[in-house]
Amino acid sequence: MLDIPPEVQIRATIRPGSVYYFPEESFQSPEPHYFIVLNTDPQLDSVILLVCASSQIDKVRRRYKRICPIETLIEVTPVQYPGFTVNSIIDCNYVLEKSIDQLVEKLEQEKLKLKEEMDISLVGQLREGVISSPIVERRIKALLRT
Repeated sequence: MLDIPPEVQIRATIRPGSVYYFPEESFQSPEPHYFIVLNTDPQLDSVILLVCASSQIDKVRRRYKRICPIETLIEVTPVQYPGFTVNSIIDCNYVLEKSIDQLVEKLEQEKLKLKEEMDISLVGQLREGVISSPIVERRIKALLRT
């Protein structure tokens, strides 16, 4: 197999629904998480918008119980996204912003794994969840509406 440079791997394959598995420094947990790309055109956008999946469904639900609409928390089964081995919840109230360069750097350091792409209809539900969130910034919502 050809040795494809990390920058080419990310830049050539990033699209809505791309899924990356990596540890996030701003999280308390050192464990890697699944992150889903929400941008409509991540190849051209200056910032990549990512939402995170968690297998701790009840914990995530409790965190937002009184402050966020139920549609901001999207449950996904392994049938809906075969990359998951267990039922998971995607928190659309928290959007992580990364540059393509930051993703490339993680891949170079072997801290990021590329996973199978998520179905675009599911990505649409995630975007709607972000847009419905009362705590996500307007500028992020505007990027998803374009």
